[in-house]
Amino acid sequence: MVVIVLFWTDAKFGAVANLVVLIGVGFGFLARGPLSLRAAYDRDVDRALERLAAAEPITDADLAPLPLQVQRYLRGAGVVGQPRVHNFHARMHGRIRSGRDARWIVLAAEQYNFIDEPARFFYLTGSMFAVPVQGYHRYVGPSATMKVHAAALVRVVDVSGSEMSLGETVTMFNDMCVMAPATLVDPAIVWNAVDAHTARASFTNAGHTIQAELSFNDAGELTNFWSDDRYQSSPDGKSVKKVRWSTPLGGYRSFGQVRLASGGEARWHEAGGDYVYIELTFDDVRYNVRSR
Repeated sequence: MVVIVLFWTDAKFGAVANLVVLIGVGFGFLARGPLSLRAAYDRDVDRALERLAAAEPITDADLAPLPLQVQRYLRGAGVVGQPRVHNFHARMHGRIRSGRDARWIVLAAEQYNFIDEPARFFYLTGSMFAVPVQGYHRYVGPSATMKVHAAALVRVVDVSGSEMSLGETVTMFNDMCVMAPATLVDPAIVWNAVDAHTARASFTNAGHTIQAELSFNDAGELTNFWSDDRYQSSPDGKSVKKVRWSTPLGGYRSFGQVRLASGGEARWHEAGGDYVYIELTFDDVRYNVRSR
């Protein structure tokens, strides 16, 4: 810039390039610097990874108390003989929208879930009208928060409270069912068989108890998950209401030694009809990870 100023007539357009670089550096600091959502996510994950314990293998005896539908799902997933899951890391991509008629936002996301002391850390990036968007869902102990920033600076969503915490307890259990079926032997889950293709579950964590219904096909694969204990946020995140929620699944394939659905969607079942608000494809799922 000193050279540009000294030779302004000939070099003034170099200031434009420098300004572009400066904006990029500034955005990079806001997006990944110590005060960013990404930094908060990384700190939470690093602290939780410090407590990884030894993992004993899952046995047939561990499955015995479960409904036959759930046992079949776990056997088909290949969890017997595999280590118990203390944590798991997943990467995914897809799209999301804030309402029935809202514009879709393409996203990439990753998450870490911890089972021994239940926690869920979900971080996403995307863009809206060419503006970068970052989001961080944080669920630890009895509380959950959701924050979304545009251009790493403008706060678009900042939600917390008892409704959010109950809803994220549903999401935590859904993650366990979909991405880590080995965790379904957890004694915090109370199971009841409904019929040959359906089971109901009650999951309790940190004072929150939620109910869910799981649907299985003839092959024993989990095809849907339903719950009435999740809350839908308004587009601005300032209000919530309880709405029936489901996550249809499909495309089963192998992730290492385990067979899981490769993707799915989440639906809100409103009085005026249901609609999909997020679609995800799972790129990678790893268990008992020790570092980011």
